[in-house]
Order: sequence, then C-alpha cells, then structure tokens
Amino acid sequence: MKIILFSLLLYLGLSNLMAQEEAVVLQTPTGDIYGTLLTPERNNNLPVVLLIAGSGPTDRNGNNPLMTNNSLKMLAELLAKNGIASLRYDKRGISASAAAGKEESVLRLEDYVKDVKAWSDFLKKDKGFTKIILAGHSEGSLIGMLAAIDNPTISQFISIAGSGERMSDLLRRQLASQPQPVIDLCMPIIDKLEKGDTVANPSPLLYSLFRPSVQPYLISCFKYNPCEEISRLHIPVLILQGDHDIQCSVEDAEALAKAYPRAEKHIIQGMSHVMKDCNTLDKFAQIDQVYNNPALPLNTQLGEMIIRFIKK
Repeated sequence: MKIILFSLLLYLGLSNLMAQEEAVVLQTPTGDIYGTLLTPERNNNLPVVLLIAGSGPTDRNGNNPLMTNNSLKMLAELLAKNGIASLRYDKRGISASAAAGKEESVLRLEDYVKDVKAWSDFLKKDKGFTKIILAGHSEGSLIGMLAAIDNPTISQFISIAGSGERMSDLLRRQLASQPQPVIDLCMPIIDKLEKGDTVANPSPLLYSLFRPSVQPYLISCFKYNPCEEISRLHIPVLILQGDHDIQCSVEDAEALAKAYPRAEKHIIQGMSHVMKDCNTLDKFAQIDQVYNNPALPLNTQLGEMIIRFIKK
C-alpha cells in the first residue's frame, strides 16, 4: 500500500490553536482509501490518534447516509485543541473510499485490520509523531485490538463503546427479543456460520441479515472473541463505555476490563453509543436526540479521559 499526502493548507482556528488539515490517500490493490490528517502546531512531543469507525456505512466523521452526528469529527477537533494529532478515514467501500470496496462476497474483517496497519505504518514515518494510539469505536474497537496485537508501531489502545462478546453471541442476544418463529430460523444459521460453514438458502425473511454474499464476512467476524483478543495486548489500554448506550453495554466494558486487568476503565454516566449525552434509553428517542444531532457536543468526560490517558 502507498500513501499520497495532499496538503490543503487549510488552517482551523481551534481555541486559538492553529491546526492544519490535510487529505491523505491510502492506495490499495482494490482502490484508494481517503482520510483526513488533522495536526496542531508542531512540537517535539506530538502524539497521533488513528480513529477507527464502527460497523456499517460509517464514514470518517462518524456519520452514515441516514444519520449525521459528526462524533468522530468532533473528537478529532477536540484532540487538536489539546495538542494531539489525529487521522480519520472513510473505510473501504464507504463514502469517498467507495471505489476501494471489494465485492461483498470476498470482504473480510481482516481487510479492515490490514488497512489500520497500513495507516499506522504511514504515521510512523512522520518523525514528528512520538507515539501512535489506536482508538476504535464500536466494531472499530475489535479492529483496533487486532491491529495492535504484536505491533510495535502502536503505543496505546483506546476502546470506545466496544463489544465484549463475539458478534455471534451479540446477534443471538439482539435477536432474542424477536418473535419465536424468527428466533427458530436464525439460531441454526448463526450456529452454522460460527462453525465456519455457509448456509445456501436462508429464508427470504432473513435475507438482509444472512444473504449468501455477506456470510463469509460474518464468519470472519464470528471467530474473534474481543476478550481473548484484548488479553493479547501488552500496551496501555483505556476502556470507555456510556451507561446510556443502546448498542453496547456496561457489561461489555466490564468483560473487557476483566480480560485485561491492566486496563483503565471508565463508565460514563449519561453517554450514548455515539459519545454524546442523552436522557433516555428509548431507541427511537435517541435517534432524534443524539444519533442524528450534529449540533450536540460530545460528552465532556470522554474527551478529558482520552486526553489525560494519552498525555500521562
């Protein structure tokens, strides 16, 4: 993979701190992956955070085609205000990186892990950065863990709203609230995928979830247990989880921390899955209140904890 750096010479006034925003491109065999490098004024001790977005069509700013919250963009700007650089990017197949998307049938979780490693290698070449921190949000937490294992390039790892259970178990738990006939159709499929086998003719009712072309990707995800993977790290780890998260839970953070006792763990009161405060656990109310609200700022404790962890 090859990195091309385009300097936009765009300076952002962030609390009297000048920050330079540059467009970066990761060239891969299947197409280019586009990102944004946000760098505060240079000094001799400048850390950089590689922000890894969650699952689905989530772009570098934390948005998807249906909802805009700018959570990752806000986090990058907050880091810049505090003298910390960041790189965030559109995953392959998403937004500006759409052309780099592989056919769904050949995409694997490991492809995202390789991309993180490639971005990390690029950041290491910038001599102004003293250390590289991976910060993964939601599914990006697992991707970041895998990229950090036995990787001397990475100095610290941050898990934000990351799952503490296999995706297969997460699916089972989420589907448990469905009508019994749906559960009876889904569970045998999950069991088979978990063993590494595909299902030829899933019910049309389940096609969006278990269509044949997506099954290999699910198999690649199901084989990883986040608690097992985080236990393989040998670097400082920060685990952050909101208690108003309707996608991941406090129990996930507890499980990750138990698997990696050296980790620093914080449960943040009132914080939702998208790192913003809300006063409800109702799914539909949260969509309006936080998931689709770009004007709402990030939880203040989140930023304070991340900055303190990086600078200590």
